[in-house]
Amino acid sequence: MSEDLHLAEGGAPDVADVMRVMDDAFLPAFGEAWTHAQCLGILDLPRVWLTVARHGEEPAGFALSRIVIDEAELLLLAVRPAFRRRGVATALVERTLTIAATAGARKLHLEVRDGNEALHLYMRSGFDQDGRRRGYYRGRNGQLFDALSLSRQLIRQDG
Repeated sequence: MSEDLHLAEGGAPDVADVMRVMDDAFLPAFGEAWTHAQCLGILDLPRVWLTVARHGEEPAGFALSRIVIDEAELLLLAVRPAFRRRGVATALVERTLTIAATAGARKLHLEVRDGNEALHLYMRSGFDQDGRRRGYYRGRNGQLFDALSLSRQLIRQDG
C-alpha cells in the first residue's frame, strides 16, 4: 500500500466521496451501485461502519460494513480504477476483518457478482463460496446476474 494512502472511519459527511468512488468503480450495466440515500440511510443504523481510503485528499476507495449479533457483512467495497492494483482493496478488506473481529463477529459474509474480478481478492483473503443467488443483480438493460455468497471465519481480537 502506498505511503500516500490513508484509511479512516467515515460517516455521513463522506457519502459524497463514496458516491464519487461508486460512480467510477461500478459499471451501470450490472446494477450493483447503491444510491446516495441508501448509503446515508444505512449509516444511521447501529453497528454499521464506513472505511474510506484516500490518496492525499482524493477518495480512492471505501468499504461499508455492518454487524448483526455476531455475524458481520461487507455490504459494499469499491476502488476507483485509477487506484486499483495498489493494495487499496486488500487494505480495506483487512481493515474490515479486523474491525469485525474486534467487535465480536465470528464470521464475515459478502456477496459478489459472478464474474466480478474482485472475486480473486476475496478468495486470496480467505473467503469461501457458500452459495449462489440466481438473478440477484439486475442490470440497466434488465439482464440478470448471479451473486456468489462468500464467507470467512474470524479470529476474535478482543482478548
